[in-house]
Amino acid sequence: MHSPESITLGLIAGGAGSRLGGIDKAWLQRGGVPQVLRLARRLSGETASVLVSANRDLPRYLDAGLTAIPDRRADIGPIAGLDALAVACTTPWLLTLPVDLVDVNDCLLRSLAAVGGDGAFAIDDDGAQPLVALWRVAALREAVSVALAGNEIAVHVLQARMGLTGVRFAGFRFGNLNTPADLAAAGVELPSAR
Repeated sequence: MHSPESITLGLIAGGAGSRLGGIDKAWLQRGGVPQVLRLARRLSGETASVLVSANRDLPRYLDAGLTAIPDRRADIGPIAGLDALAVACTTPWLLTLPVDLVDVNDCLLRSLAAVGGDGAFAIDDDGAQPLVALWRVAALREAVSVALAGNEIAVHVLQARMGLTGVRFAGFRFGNLNTPADLAAAGVELPSAR
């Protein structure tokens, strides 16, 4: 197991939220707590620091005590967030989570870290979850650079190139907040206007 000091939590919050009418999913609230803060707090004892891949309203993250990192390349999807996080990360390991996850289980980091190598990604009851992953940062930086140079932007292709292993979490769903029905099922409130 890696020590918390060797791991940064990277929250992927750079999407446009198009299926929710452009709502910034990072600030969706459940029980009065925004998603981005809920996930950061959920893993606070297991990681040394938190970075957020975000492309809008960056001062809001600073006001919340978080470091937001904008994409270095626009309009190429989640791999841009991985690129930005890998460049900014100062620890040897990066645990990534999409900001729109409904839940994270207690053994997530421990299970991914047990694989070794350059990292691992989660497979839940819905299938592969490529952004729920632990990455060795040096390997991620190199692989993302090669992928972007070749205009290969699929995260699962990047993970295959890196030799990342899928870790099965049987009987568990991380869930996803993509539609109004997803929000209602998870008890998530729409953000207030700013």
